[in-house]
Amino acid sequence: MSEIKLSAQVRDTFGKGSARQARRDALVPAVIYGHGTEPKHVNVEAHGLQLALRTANVLISLDIAGGGTELVIPKAVQKHPLKRSISHVDFLIVKKGEKVTVDVAIVTEGDLAAGNNMLETLQNTISVEAEATNIPTEVTVSIAGLEAGATITAADLVLPAGTTLAVEGDIAVLQVVAPQGEEPAAEGSEA
Repeated sequence: MSEIKLSAQVRDTFGKGSARQARRDALVPAVIYGHGTEPKHVNVEAHGLQLALRTANVLISLDIAGGGTELVIPKAVQKHPLKRSISHVDFLIVKKGEKVTVDVAIVTEGDLAAGNNMLETLQNTISVEAEATNIPTEVTVSIAGLEAGATITAADLVLPAGTTLAVEGDIAVLQVVAPQGEEPAAEGSEA
């Protein structure tokens, strides 16, 4: 995964008023932390950040005016409940070669075996540990030909090279269920 470059500026005022002013100026308040460093409070360009966060677990190179460059991943994103615009972001500092634990989307491919069987998704994402500069965007699972009663666990997932599970392998991820039959008529009922 390539890194996205965004510009940021150090924030020296805090509180609700300064955060609102930053948002009016098309900036998003953010905090950068990790690796035992003091948290850095910054404002990041809103439009570029909105586009970058369309990709899950995106690797961002923040060019901080007067503060150098930090390689980060988004750890927590707060959005406005109605406007859905980004209100605040917590960034975690990462280093090249370092392993991080992230949630990756599970995507299915193929068709179930003949019949009216249904696929029940028990987990939409799975926690994996991967190198910070090589985080997979998704994990693909083949469901081709699965019959009713089949279950795919976390251990059954085929992960990209250099990626390991960060959860127990016996967690059920997907299962195939047979359709519910019609309810039998109640015995002894009158017409």
